[in-house]
Amino acid sequence: MDIENDKSPACGTEFVSSAIGAGAESPSVCGVDRHVEVIAVDLLKPSKANARTHSRKQIRQIATSITRFGFCNPVLIDDGNQIIAGHGRAEAAKLLGLNEVPALRLSHLSATEKRAFVIADNRLAEKAGWDREILAIELQGLIDLDFDVELTGFAMGEIDILLNDADEARRESAGPEDKIPEPTSGPSVTRIGDIWELGQHRLVYRLTATSADLAVFATVSSPWPVAR
Repeated sequence: MDIENDKSPACGTEFVSSAIGAGAESPSVCGVDRHVEVIAVDLLKPSKANARTHSRKQIRQIATSITRFGFCNPVLIDDGNQIIAGHGRAEAAKLLGLNEVPALRLSHLSATEKRAFVIADNRLAEKAGWDREILAIELQGLIDLDFDVELTGFAMGEIDILLNDADEARRESAGPEDKIPEPTSGPSVTRIGDIWELGQHRLVYRLTATSADLAVFATVSSPWPVAR
């Protein structure tokens, strides 16, 4: 098949809809066998048209992530082993001294589509946002578990700011039910012998608890006046 001039709707809306309706598996949705293969790092060819840059610090971070989590995201390549997406992962593999990496060959893309996808793969990811409340909860949870939280890509300074902002937001959003009222100057409303029912719990006001008080707790009704 001449991939460059192929106009088949293999990856079009009609194909996707019919494939899903027919119960087709996702690997064949775009008309290609998406088989992850292992390829030698030395065979990978960086794309000269890749506009995405990676600092040495980021490459080290990616390498640390691969060491901790494994090579979970394959490098995307074409039939000539040119990298379409994953230049940073390829450089991190070299830094780690890896001889081979997992790769996914995107044979179905035309030359024009490959050029566009190189940009789209990076740009679309930048458009995602963060739910800062959930992010703060997850980061705090990792900290509580003594996990090296900087493996997430966030520096401790950034994490501190996120957690502080989340804490301030919680305080600002606190309703009147979260505020402890000031004690009133009026007469006391509780007298010795009173029992307060707090849902399934009972609170007896006594200077010293007696066996009679304990017996009250075991009954639904009691001879004592019950404050509600």
